[in-house]
Amino acid sequence: MSLIGKTVEEQMWNFFMARVGNAYGVAALMGHWFAESGLNPRNLQNSFEKKLGYTDESYTKAVDNGSYTNFIHDSAGYGLAQWTFWSRKQNLLSFAQGRGCSIGDTEMQFEFGYQELCTGYKSVLAVMKSAKSVREASDVLLTQYERPADQSEAVKVKRAGYGEGFYRKYAGAGTKPQNGGGNMSNSTLVDCTVLSPNHSGKRTKALCRITPHCVVGQLTAEGIGGCFTSASRQASCNYGIGTEGRTVLVVDEAYRSWCSSSNDNDQQAVTIECASDKTAPYAMNSKVYNKLIDLCVDICRRNGKKRLLWLGSKEKTLAYAPKGDEMVLTAHRWFANKSCPGDWLYSRYGELAEKVTAALGGSSVSKPAETPAQGGDTVKNFPAVPFMVQVIIPDLCIRKSPAMGDNKTGQYTGKGAFTIVEVKDGWGKLKSGAGWIWLENPSYCTVKGSVASAPAASKPTAPAKSVEDIAREVIRGSWGNGAERKRRLEAAGYNYAQVQAAVNRLKK
Repeated sequence: MSLIGKTVEEQMWNFFMARVGNAYGVAALMGHWFAESGLNPRNLQNSFEKKLGYTDESYTKAVDNGSYTNFIHDSAGYGLAQWTFWSRKQNLLSFAQGRGCSIGDTEMQFEFGYQELCTGYKSVLAVMKSAKSVREASDVLLTQYERPADQSEAVKVKRAGYGEGFYRKYAGAGTKPQNGGGNMSNSTLVDCTVLSPNHSGKRTKALCRITPHCVVGQLTAEGIGGCFTSASRQASCNYGIGTEGRTVLVVDEAYRSWCSSSNDNDQQAVTIECASDKTAPYAMNSKVYNKLIDLCVDICRRNGKKRLLWLGSKEKTLAYAPKGDEMVLTAHRWFANKSCPGDWLYSRYGELAEKVTAALGGSSVSKPAETPAQGGDTVKNFPAVPFMVQVIIPDLCIRKSPAMGDNKTGQYTGKGAFTIVEVKDGWGKLKSGAGWIWLENPSYCTVKGSVASAPAASKPTAPAKSVEDIAREVIRGSWGNGAERKRRLEAAGYNYAQVQAAVNRLKK
């Protein structure tokens, strides 16, 4: 018979569902074979490739044409199930030869695997047909069918997680909570599931936040999930995004994860651990970042949200009450002395919010710090250039050109005095060349005299905050990075060396 499906996993699902009839059991078997071979029917056990001098393809070809004669007794795992013991490999070879096909033929291995279950593993097959969960079937397959050397609880959780990923994908269970999350749905973008025992149960507050994190390591999706399987870890997340761009479910969305050092935040937030570099600025590759955008879109859409907002600071965000169709971005660094989610991602929060909101078809209002003032408060008259302005908010957006729209530089001024060298339509061009800022709203900046007529204004005003306070803002990412951070601190009248020394003390 011909297999149904374009990929091995689709074919396997259809083949075994027609014979086993229980999605839990079939998904569990797929999870085990995925763990063994990556669902590659020609897979030669990796550790034997160098030992035997063969690749997957050359080994298969040599067995098929008879030039390699030790297939039965070489102790190398082979095929979808990584058949290893000599008698099982002998039966596999005889089965393939009896059908006149390659030892690596996909359909032949499906048929052989099912025959094994029907004849030598009847009790395992019975559980596959009657199981009420993936975990129930997976544990029996591990201990009575696959029988690997390591049958620990961690391995059981990992293998079952693979199976739950296939169940979610093919049984249409992507919207069903896996660890007791009530009626709230999980993302259909999940590729695998590695559930953590570390959570507080059902949320006590409405879902209105998303908190991305950097995992500090280029881990796979399963690797991220594996970080949280031990109860002693006392940490978890709702989702993880591996370095390959795959998504792992760790704690149901309906449950409060232990991720942000804040019960209040985690009760309201979907938390997402993202694979990243191990060192600052903890950069993420494009696969991770793009999947984060997709996952945020999915989270918002399933929860009836039309906009994801980035308000620019902890103070503004935590004081803001999101509307029913809004979610806001929050950051781990706000609640603990950490740099998470890293400067690389934190500096892209505005872009992330805009991309997600655009995909949702909403209008981005993620950065209100450019809105013109109302009525008589609008500033229309400016002194001759060059002149000074005193920015009085920490996050006035710098634009590439003197206009609203998609032209943000991704940088913000911070509080301090700045020199304006050109004015156009209410926008002021910064002397530093960094870009343009909005001048007409006095809630954002105060226009001083021209530099020519008021030389004293060219110096930064006296700092209004202590070095320790500014150091904490630096750690939260409010002052940018590198040379831009130094420029902004000095422009605001702070001693960069003193601030950096305070940052280093606080991070110890």
